Amino acid sequence: MRADLIILGAGPAGLTAGLYTGRARTDAILIEKGMPGGQMAATELVDNYPGQSEPILGVELAQRMEAQVRKFGIEIQYADIVSVSRTASGFDLSNDSGVTYSCRSLLIATGASPVKLGIPGELEFAGKGVSYCAICDGPFFRDVEVAVIGGGDSAVEEAVYLSRLASKVHLIHRRDQLRAVKEIQERALAVPNLVVHWNSAPEKIIGANDVEAIHLRSTVENSMTELPVSGVFFYVGIKPNDEAFRGLVEADSRGFVITDEKMATSVPGIFAAGDIRAKELRQISTAVGDGAAAAYSAQRYLENL
Repeated sequence: MRADLIILGAGPAGLTAGLYTGRARTDAILIEKGMPGGQMAATELVDNYPGQSEPILGVELAQRMEAQVRKFGIEIQYADIVSVSRTASGFDLSNDSGVTYSCRSLLIATGASPVKLGIPGELEFAGKGVSYCAICDGPFFRDVEVAVIGGGDSAVEEAVYLSRLASKVHLIHRRDQLRAVKEIQERALAVPNLVVHWNSAPEKIIGANDVEAIHLRSTVENSMTELPVSGVFFYVGIKPNDEAFRGLVEADSRGFVITDEKMATSVPGIFAAGDIRAKELRQISTAVGDGAAAAYSAQRYLENL
């Protein structure tokens, strides 16, 4: 299968890119390995997307975006792309069944995934008290107690953010020292409703329909305690979904794709948008902006070939 442009990934960045290329009548295919929407579709409620005065289900917002893309004639293919290679005329993408897709330009919008600890209750309570994004879900936990798992910059910064919303924030760290930079640590330790649980590791999340408590194990004494909380925020890292094209374009030390302001990568003809990019903030709104910019740049690239 051949197209001028292939958009890889149907999260908010990929769907926005599809919308813009469809309106421009670009010959394009959008390829998604799972359900359109990416992490947005896995988010229970979204209340920080511009124009939505009331919270909207993440899956509903994804469905609306998908419908809008299809309205402008973009074909959505469902395939798991396992490799991307350069050719004399552009790029070849192969799926796990051996089918090859060819294009003159490629727009990568495969996103990123939170690193999961895999403890009991983590997956079961996802969207029911378990979250990986304080900016996204923090407002749903006003005036209740929450736990934040981690000790790096992101965990400590988000714990401080949550302290403005929650009645109490429990920062759970398996060591006796935080890994966050000193300035961030000092700011966190000065917050009156933020308590650090040193030498503690999460073992299990419990509840009936929603999160009610987390079991903690002392990494020193190996004893167990139960901490009543209504929410658990995991910050043990995120990883780029880069398996298919790893090593093809320049990336940072963690594997996130480096682009310029036009969303162009180190390889002419390849653009990147959304959470796969090396950037500071990963939100639906920032992914949408990336997708629009990348689609525009890809169109200009194709016109100049």
